[in-house]
Amino acid sequence: MTRNGQRLLLLIDDEPAQRRLVAAVAARGGWRSIFAPDSETGIAQLGTQDGMQLDAILIDYARPDGDAAGLIAALRERRPALPILMLTANGSVAQAVTAMRAGATDFLVKPLAPDRLLAALEAAVAGTAAGELRPLTEKIPALLAFDEIVGSSPDFRAALAIAAKAARARVPVLIEGESGVGKEVVAEAIHAASPRGKKPMVTVNCGALSPNLVESELFGHEKGAFTGAFERKIGRFVDADGGTLLLDEIGEMPLDAQVKLLRVLQSGEVHPIGARHPRHVDVRVIAATNKRLLDEVEAGRFREDLYYRLNVVPVTIPPLRERAADIPALVRHLLARVAQQPGLRPLGITDDAMALLGGYDWPGNVRQLQNALFRAAVLCDGSALTSEDFPQIAALGQRRTATTAAAVAGGVTLFRPDGNMRPLEDIEADVIRLAIGHYRGRMTEVARRLGIGRSTLYRRLGELGIDAAGSAAA
Repeated sequence: MTRNGQRLLLLIDDEPAQRRLVAAVAARGGWRSIFAPDSETGIAQLGTQDGMQLDAILIDYARPDGDAAGLIAALRERRPALPILMLTANGSVAQAVTAMRAGATDFLVKPLAPDRLLAALEAAVAGTAAGELRPLTEKIPALLAFDEIVGSSPDFRAALAIAAKAARARVPVLIEGESGVGKEVVAEAIHAASPRGKKPMVTVNCGALSPNLVESELFGHEKGAFTGAFERKIGRFVDADGGTLLLDEIGEMPLDAQVKLLRVLQSGEVHPIGARHPRHVDVRVIAATNKRLLDEVEAGRFREDLYYRLNVVPVTIPPLRERAADIPALVRHLLARVAQQPGLRPLGITDDAMALLGGYDWPGNVRQLQNALFRAAVLCDGSALTSEDFPQIAALGQRRTATTAAAVAGGVTLFRPDGNMRPLEDIEADVIRLAIGHYRGRMTEVARRLGIGRSTLYRRLGELGIDAAGSAAA
């Protein structure tokens, strides 16, 4: 750390424009940056006065001077405890595996979102991970249909049931939820289940766009429309014509761009910058945000008319800490997907590891769980993950009580937050919902596995007020 209290970042990158961008973003979080254009200079920096004060290193994976993994290994040999983050253009699983086995702490993907860079730097210093070691939602191919999404808690199933019904209509959907809860997964399921499922789905991260580029990115521009417009650009609305446009982090969109977005939603026409005439587009818009958008409206940071235009169907995804009973099923599901990736293999998980994961609050939600499992799978030498494969989770110490951890281990919550038992009828209802979801709504199979007759099952559904279709919708 520097004398004025700032943390110090070494950026090894040969692109001046990217170095300036990273330095500017890092400065907002109280970081000072020093630079090295190549591996040799970066290693030499470690021996300087600034090098001795370093708090983290960020390396661009694609550099003209050679092997990024070799550079990581060389840096790790010289500074074993120093956080090393990797920056890459494509974020492939193979690159993540290579970088981690060489000693990388975390992984970031271009274009670099400012909030994710700052979160990753702060988490690296704290001994955790908050970057892009999360290929399970973004990098592993194959969209999930509603019946493939794991989760049996009542609030989560209710949210998915709303999303599944909305999929059949053209109306906009607003998905709210904390970072990492799986908003993009739900948006993809809505698109896949809609009549537009075979048309393109285009995602725009509004938080990663420079304010002066939002209009060009969304609506396009003509050649020569402004300084630097050297060629014609097709906007994302046109790219998504006939399909779905996901506006992620919609709460970060500047107010002037919100006005133009509202106009497009009202008219169905986009007007590229510099174009003489508008163009009609047929696009279904899904917006997602980790903020409570109505609070942004009341604070004057988001237009009220745009909010109501987007909020035709609201879907709120609960955080993982409120559906801890889903953790065991999520862990097994995610480990199965990890095993399909290059350089990785199937792994089991021990009871002590599952209890550790089930007892943690997961402030980063499913994304953080994915990070932890992926990291553990990459570095594990045995055939099953143990609690020793999750040292960062154990060190954080943010666990539930032993009683609560034991209660969620079986997949159904037995205790209330105050420590008292839940009513037997509520537990029974959760078990039935869990079974319906697990067996994809096949009621004969549900009844057989629960050890009751089919008529008894339907009678209990009515008595407990369970909507079998809604419970099976996701």
